[in-house]
Amino acid sequence: MSLLRNPYQLLRGLLPDAPLQVGTVVSITGGVASVQLPGGGVAQARGEAAVNDRVYFRDGVIEGPAPSLPIELIEV
Repeated sequence: MSLLRNPYQLLRGLLPDAPLQVGTVVSITGGVASVQLPGGGVAQARGEAAVNDRVYFRDGVIEGPAPSLPIELIEV
């Protein structure tokens, strides 16, 4: 039995998954939310949210609401 695999799937297996991030929605335009990150950056994500909602998002997609907890930034 041949153990041939799809080269693309092998390559995808070597790459890490996109990180889960948290941020606050600052605006929504055309179904795309601008999400402000704790460090001050802004990212774009698609999904259901309202302005001032805290959300979890990954790879440009809002995954759900995030709790409003204090954020501690740690420099590495």
